[in-house]
Amino acid sequence: MEGASFGAGRAGAAVDPAEFAKRPQTLLRVLAGVFSIVVFGSIINEGYVNTDKSPVLHCIFNSNEGACNYGIAIGLLAFLACTFFLVMDLYFQQISSVKDRKRLVLVDLGFSGFWSFLWFVAFCFLANQWQRTPDSKGASQGGDAARAAIAFSFFSIISWVALTIKALQRYRMGTDMSLFATDQFDPDPMAGYPGHPPTSGGIESTETYQSPPFSETLNTSPKGYQVPAY
Repeated sequence: MEGASFGAGRAGAAVDPAEFAKRPQTLLRVLAGVFSIVVFGSIINEGYVNTDKSPVLHCIFNSNEGACNYGIAIGLLAFLACTFFLVMDLYFQQISSVKDRKRLVLVDLGFSGFWSFLWFVAFCFLANQWQRTPDSKGASQGGDAARAAIAFSFFSIISWVALTIKALQRYRMGTDMSLFATDQFDPDPMAGYPGHPPTSGGIESTETYQSPPFSETLNTSPKGYQVPAY
């Protein structure tokens, strides 16, 4: 959607894959998707360890199952969202409806802003629980994975904030350039009706429809009728 208008006049335009891959919007989505994979992948692979006292696997973040579940859920949903919006960016020019384009940009803006906040919560939550995690053999073995999840949660905040800014810029660009096509909306009831011949600008021409009074003599006898002589 980078540099594309909301106007339906450009619908159906071909997308250059090389140009699409170089767009800042595309690069940010790819980075955000990679960061999310690192977060939930690290927790799934090495985020559950056993303690010295029990062979049962527990969440490495202070044995708080909520921390691991939250990190996995946020990361997985973020990856799916990045994939979805990448596909929408690719086919954005094929969307003929101006209203659908506007809705998509608004959804992108709202989701990116909301996920920025959720990543901020994830970073604070995981970092806090990791500080409270007691030293153990399991914590030492999975420490790199825990720190990676925390670090890439922070990087995810930056990437999603950048995506939010880009979505806001696209929305403002579409509004400022009047790219929400005006022909899609109801006409202004206060606007005058378009002129039709022999009118001009919606105002009747008095010269056309009026003639000076008594300027013509009315012929009361029908044409072709002769009054009989008596």
